[in-house]
Amino acid sequence: MKTKLPLSEGLIHFPGYFDRAEQDVLVTAVRDVVAEAPLYVPVMPGTGKPMSVRMTNCGSLGWVTDKERGYRYQATHPVTGRPWLAIPQMLVDLWREVSDYDKDPEACLVNFYGDDAKMGLHQDRDETDFNAPVVSVSLGNSCLFRIGGLERKDRTSSLKLDSGDVFVLGGAGRLCFHGVDRIYPGTSTLLKNGGRINLTLRRVNP
Repeated sequence: MKTKLPLSEGLIHFPGYFDRAEQDVLVTAVRDVVAEAPLYVPVMPGTGKPMSVRMTNCGSLGWVTDKERGYRYQATHPVTGRPWLAIPQMLVDLWREVSDYDKDPEACLVNFYGDDAKMGLHQDRDETDFNAPVVSVSLGNSCLFRIGGLERKDRTSSLKLDSGDVFVLGGAGRLCFHGVDRIYPGTSTLLKNGGRINLTLRRVNP
Protein backbone atom coordinates (compact mmCIF):
# COMPACT_ATOMS: atom_id res chain seq x y z
CA MET A 1 0.00 0.00 0.00
CA LYS A 2 1.41 3.38 -1.02
CA THR A 3 1.72 6.04 1.68
CA LYS A 4 -0.64 8.92 0.95
CA LEU A 5 -0.26 12.25 2.77
CA PRO A 6 -3.07 14.73 1.98
CA LEU A 7 -1.73 18.23 2.76
CA SER A 8 -4.79 20.35 2.01
CA GLU A 9 -7.73 19.98 -0.32
CA GLY A 10 -6.45 18.54 -3.61
CA LEU A 11 -2.76 18.48 -2.62
CA ILE A 12 -1.38 14.99 -2.00
CA HIS A 13 2.17 13.81 -1.30
CA PHE A 14 3.06 10.15 -1.93
CA PRO A 15 6.53 9.73 -0.36
CA GLY A 16 8.55 6.87 -1.83
CA TYR A 17 5.85 5.94 -4.35
CA PHE A 18 8.48 4.36 -6.61
CA ASP A 19 11.14 2.11 -5.08
CA ARG A 20 14.74 2.15 -6.26
CA ALA A 21 14.27 -0.55 -8.90
CA GLU A 22 11.27 1.30 -10.34
CA GLN A 23 13.20 4.56 -10.31
CA ASP A 24 15.97 2.90 -12.34
CA VAL A 25 13.37 1.79 -14.90
CA LEU A 26 11.99 5.34 -15.09
CA VAL A 27 15.46 6.84 -15.58
CA THR A 28 16.08 4.43 -18.46
CA ALA A 29 12.76 5.49 -20.00
CA VAL A 30 13.70 9.15 -19.61
CA ARG A 31 17.05 8.52 -21.31
CA ASP A 32 15.20 6.96 -24.24
CA VAL A 33 13.01 10.08 -24.46
CA VAL A 34 16.02 12.41 -24.31
CA ALA A 35 17.83 10.42 -27.01
CA GLU A 36 14.97 11.20 -29.41
CA ALA A 37 13.96 14.61 -28.03
CA PRO A 38 17.11 16.27 -26.62
CA LEU A 39 17.08 18.45 -23.54
CA TYR A 40 17.25 22.16 -24.34
CA VAL A 41 17.28 25.41 -22.36
CA PRO A 42 13.87 27.15 -22.42
CA VAL A 43 13.63 30.93 -22.21
CA MET A 44 11.13 33.32 -20.65
CA PRO A 45 8.48 34.98 -22.83
CA GLY A 46 9.22 38.58 -23.71
CA THR A 47 12.64 38.85 -22.05
CA GLY A 48 14.26 35.74 -23.57
CA LYS A 49 15.99 35.12 -20.23
CA PRO A 50 17.16 31.48 -20.02
CA MET A 51 15.64 29.30 -17.31
CA SER A 52 17.98 27.42 -14.97
CA VAL A 53 16.51 24.04 -15.94
CA ARG A 54 16.86 22.06 -19.13
CA MET A 55 13.77 20.39 -20.48
CA THR A 56 12.06 18.17 -23.02
CA ASN A 57 8.71 16.36 -23.26
CA CYS A 58 6.94 13.18 -24.20
CA GLY A 59 3.29 12.61 -25.06
CA SER A 60 1.01 13.76 -27.86
CA LEU A 61 1.69 17.34 -26.73
CA GLY A 62 4.67 19.03 -25.12
CA TRP A 63 4.91 22.21 -23.06
CA VAL A 64 7.33 24.74 -24.54
CA THR A 65 8.22 28.40 -24.14
CA ASP A 66 10.20 30.95 -26.14
CA LYS A 67 10.71 34.70 -26.30
CA GLU A 68 8.35 35.37 -29.20
CA ARG A 69 5.37 33.06 -28.64
CA GLY A 70 5.51 32.37 -24.92
CA TYR A 71 4.07 29.45 -22.98
CA ARG A 72 2.12 26.90 -25.00
CA TYR A 73 1.65 23.25 -25.95
CA GLN A 74 2.65 21.85 -29.32
CA ALA A 75 3.00 18.44 -30.95
CA THR A 76 6.67 18.78 -31.97
CA HIS A 77 10.07 19.47 -30.39
CA PRO A 78 10.90 23.17 -30.90
CA VAL A 79 14.52 22.43 -31.89
CA THR A 80 14.31 19.20 -33.90
CA GLY A 81 10.78 19.66 -35.24
CA ARG A 82 10.06 15.97 -34.62
CA PRO A 83 6.97 14.64 -32.80
CA TRP A 84 7.41 13.75 -29.13
CA LEU A 85 7.69 10.11 -28.10
CA ALA A 86 4.79 8.45 -26.28
CA ILE A 87 4.56 8.74 -22.51
CA PRO A 88 6.10 5.61 -20.89
CA GLN A 89 3.42 3.16 -19.77
CA MET A 90 4.71 3.24 -16.19
CA LEU A 91 3.78 6.93 -15.98
CA VAL A 92 0.39 6.39 -17.61
CA ASP A 93 -0.26 3.70 -14.97
CA LEU A 94 0.74 6.17 -12.24
CA TRP A 95 -1.70 8.74 -13.60
CA ARG A 96 -4.53 6.21 -13.64
CA GLU A 97 -3.72 5.25 -10.06
CA VAL A 98 -3.53 8.72 -8.46
CA SER A 99 -5.26 11.26 -10.72
CA ASP A 100 -8.92 10.36 -10.16
CA TYR A 101 -9.48 11.52 -13.75
CA ASP A 102 -11.10 9.52 -16.54
CA LYS A 103 -8.79 10.53 -19.41
CA ASP A 104 -5.08 9.78 -19.80
CA PRO A 105 -2.37 12.47 -19.71
CA GLU A 106 -1.46 14.15 -22.98
CA ALA A 107 1.84 15.70 -21.90
CA CYS A 108 4.79 14.77 -19.72
CA LEU A 109 7.23 17.62 -19.15
CA VAL A 110 10.76 16.45 -18.33
CA ASN A 111 12.75 19.03 -16.35
CA PHE A 112 16.40 18.43 -15.46
CA TYR A 113 17.70 20.45 -12.50
CA GLY A 114 21.44 20.79 -12.03
CA ASP A 115 22.50 21.17 -8.42
CA ASP A 116 22.25 24.98 -8.62
CA ALA A 117 18.93 25.13 -10.50
CA LYS A 118 15.62 26.34 -9.09
CA MET A 119 12.11 27.18 -10.27
CA GLY A 120 10.26 30.32 -9.18
CA LEU A 121 6.70 30.28 -7.87
CA HIS A 122 4.25 29.73 -10.72
CA GLN A 123 0.87 28.26 -11.59
CA ASP A 124 0.29 25.51 -14.15
CA ARG A 125 -2.44 27.24 -16.15
CA ASP A 126 -1.62 26.78 -19.85
CA GLU A 127 -4.11 23.91 -20.06
CA THR A 128 -7.73 24.36 -21.16
CA ASP A 129 -9.22 22.05 -18.52
CA PHE A 130 -8.36 22.50 -14.85
CA ASN A 131 -10.48 19.54 -13.74
CA ALA A 132 -7.55 17.24 -14.45
CA PRO A 133 -4.78 17.36 -11.83
CA VAL A 134 -1.05 17.86 -12.26
CA VAL A 135 0.96 14.79 -11.23
CA SER A 136 4.72 15.10 -10.71
CA VAL A 137 7.48 12.57 -10.04
CA SER A 138 10.84 13.37 -8.41
CA LEU A 139 13.96 11.42 -9.42
CA GLY A 140 17.52 11.98 -8.22
CA ASN A 141 18.64 14.53 -5.67
CA SER A 142 16.12 15.85 -3.16
CA CYS A 143 14.65 19.33 -3.50
CA LEU A 144 12.96 21.92 -1.31
CA PHE A 145 9.49 22.28 -2.80
CA ARG A 146 7.44 25.38 -1.99
CA ILE A 147 3.66 25.43 -2.22
CA GLY A 148 1.35 28.40 -1.76
CA GLY A 149 -2.24 29.39 -2.45
CA LEU A 150 -4.22 30.64 -5.42
CA GLU A 151 -2.69 34.13 -5.23
CA ARG A 152 1.01 34.86 -5.54
CA LYS A 153 0.94 36.80 -2.27
CA ASP A 154 -0.58 33.91 -0.27
CA ARG A 155 1.41 32.33 2.51
CA THR A 156 3.64 29.43 1.44
CA SER A 157 4.97 26.30 3.10
CA SER A 158 7.82 24.02 2.11
CA LEU A 159 8.54 20.32 2.12
CA LYS A 160 11.39 18.12 0.96
CA LEU A 161 10.71 15.90 -2.06
CA ASP A 162 12.98 12.87 -2.35
CA SER A 163 13.73 10.52 -5.22
CA GLY A 164 10.69 8.35 -5.95
CA ASP A 165 8.18 10.78 -4.43
CA VAL A 166 4.97 11.70 -6.26
CA PHE A 167 3.05 14.95 -5.72
CA VAL A 168 -0.47 15.71 -6.95
CA LEU A 169 -2.04 19.16 -7.39
CA GLY A 170 -5.74 18.66 -8.01
CA GLY A 171 -9.18 19.81 -6.99
CA ALA A 172 -9.13 23.08 -5.07
CA GLY A 173 -5.32 22.97 -5.12
CA ARG A 174 -4.97 22.57 -8.88
CA LEU A 175 -3.92 26.20 -9.44
CA CYS A 176 -1.84 26.66 -6.31
CA PHE A 177 1.44 28.54 -6.82
CA HIS A 178 4.43 26.25 -6.41
CA GLY A 179 8.16 26.17 -7.10
CA VAL A 180 11.53 24.64 -6.27
CA ASP A 181 13.74 26.71 -3.98
CA ARG A 182 16.84 24.54 -4.04
CA ILE A 183 18.36 21.17 -4.86
CA TYR A 184 20.23 19.19 -2.19
CA PRO A 185 23.40 17.84 -3.89
CA GLY A 186 24.57 14.34 -3.03
CA THR A 187 21.26 13.14 -1.56
CA SER A 188 20.71 10.43 -4.18
CA THR A 189 22.87 8.03 -6.17
CA LEU A 190 20.18 7.44 -8.81
CA LEU A 191 21.67 9.79 -11.43
CA LYS A 192 25.36 9.11 -11.91
CA ASN A 193 26.19 12.77 -12.56
CA GLY A 194 23.89 14.16 -9.88
CA GLY A 195 21.03 16.59 -10.35
CA ARG A 196 17.29 16.02 -10.27
CA ILE A 197 14.70 15.01 -12.86
CA ASN A 198 11.11 16.12 -12.43
CA LEU A 199 8.40 14.52 -14.57
CA THR A 200 5.13 16.47 -14.75
CA LEU A 201 2.07 14.74 -16.19
CA ARG A 202 -0.77 16.93 -17.45
CA ARG A 203 -4.02 16.63 -19.34
CA VAL A 204 -4.17 19.61 -21.72
CA ASN A 205 -7.62 19.33 -23.31
CA PRO A 206 -11.00 18.29 -21.84
